[in-house]
Amino acid sequence: MTVRERWTAALAGLAFALLPAVLTPLAPSLLPAAEAQQSPAKASTTQPVLRIGAIPDQNPEKLNRLYGLVANELSKQLGVRVSYVPVTDYTAAVGAFRTGNLDLVWFGGLTGVQASLQKPGAQMIAQRDIDAQFYSVFIANTRSGIKPIQNQKGLTALKGKRFTFGSESSTSGRLMPQYFLSQAGVKLGDFAGGAPGFSGSHDATIALVQSGAYDAGAVNEQVWKSSLRSGKANRSKVVQIWRTPSYPDYLWLGQPNLDQRFGKGFTAKLRAAIVGWRPSDPEQKQILELFGAQQFTTVKAGEYKKIEQVGRQIGKIR
Repeated sequence: MTVRERWTAALAGLAFALLPAVLTPLAPSLLPAAEAQQSPAKASTTQPVLRIGAIPDQNPEKLNRLYGLVANELSKQLGVRVSYVPVTDYTAAVGAFRTGNLDLVWFGGLTGVQASLQKPGAQMIAQRDIDAQFYSVFIANTRSGIKPIQNQKGLTALKGKRFTFGSESSTSGRLMPQYFLSQAGVKLGDFAGGAPGFSGSHDATIALVQSGAYDAGAVNEQVWKSSLRSGKANRSKVVQIWRTPSYPDYLWLGQPNLDQRFGKGFTAKLRAAIVGWRPSDPEQKQILELFGAQQFTTVKAGEYKKIEQVGRQIGKIR
């Protein structure tokens, strides 16, 4: 027998020896995932996760703290996994809701309306007790020479000044301040340089006006008051010059398919959980304090028609 023949015979013997092992059914752990029966532990990881988000209207440190607490509280109350997913800007928050990548989002009035229009059936879940009548304030650097404004017509004093809004999609930092400016006869091209700035957030607007980079700006009144309390806003450098009339702002918006994903009645349970938060509960108290509210209430969707109208006027809703 040649060397080649001996090798062929040996390989044939080895194949026969391994044949029983090859024919033995695979253990469950070796089966494809679609065919293997899931263990209870693995099955639990496939349960839907409630993904929450928020417009980044303040500094990331505060947002991470606040929505981390919200996620923990909702998970405890609803018995589901809840995850906070940060977004880069206001537009990204609306986009993530439209594509279904976020299930529950804390929106401003404008972004909430935008998201609702882009996702038919979206549910307005809740708003804070302060949101039915919300306010913006105009602030100015103390060296700018801008005096306190007594009435809306006095906004003309801002013509020729370096002026900044917050985010381009902010209700309280752009939409409504621009609306009140236009009513007073102040156009965006009337500012120094022929256009306003856009800082990106209320905190940034306060910092820029305080530093003198801009003469004046418009911010969320709640953030302004918080900055004064914390000392971030220095009254010797930046002051409030005018407070707007009230308008509706901010709301929790939920996907239309929450009941399908999490079970019948889930949307109602979610609303009840948020509206039921009270300062008497230590964890809920922290959440309410960070939101600057005493409690949450249900939303009257019709009140946001004014926001939609103004959004269409300035081209932010088409």
